[in-house]
Amino acid sequence: MTGVVLLNTDYQILGIVSIRKAMKLLAKKKAEVVRSTEKFIHTVTTAYLYPLVIKLVKLVRMLWGKRVPYSKRNLLTLYGGKCAYCGKKDTHMTLDHIIPKSRGGKSEYSNVVPCCLRCNNVKDNRLPSEAGMVLRYKVIIPTISEFLLLQVKHLGVDATLRELGVI
Repeated sequence: MTGVVLLNTDYQILGIVSIRKAMKLLAKKKAEVVRSTEKFIHTVTTAYLYPLVIKLVKLVRMLWGKRVPYSKRNLLTLYGGKCAYCGKKDTHMTLDHIIPKSRGGKSEYSNVVPCCLRCNNVKDNRLPSEAGMVLRYKVIIPTISEFLLLQVKHLGVDATLRELGVI
């Protein structure tokens, strides 16, 4: 378990927060537990059930027009941590510019994919067609709602949210 799903009061997904942040929201009575696991978090005085899904008490206005920030972490989440050329899941992934920076390629979702070190070295400073490589995945430019659903899927709580009628 690496995070807790945070819902708005109308059960829209706001994101994934750390257990520490979730416990702070619960302690300050800004959120309430919707679903929890059977694990316990022990403090000096009491034990709490580990929250799986929490819901805010007050409605927070969401700006869905904003874009998902470009970062290595977000790119790896988007593609499930798999290499775009060989499909291998590796712990040491790099980012590869489809059109290399030296040829005017930009660092944005439409031009950057995760890549293992081996494939990145093979591709080098060339286009995939010049290196004889093919992208296994379609390049994704995510919306916030798509990105949040992917995060929830990778966290493994999508079945619980389906039960609640959230997705």
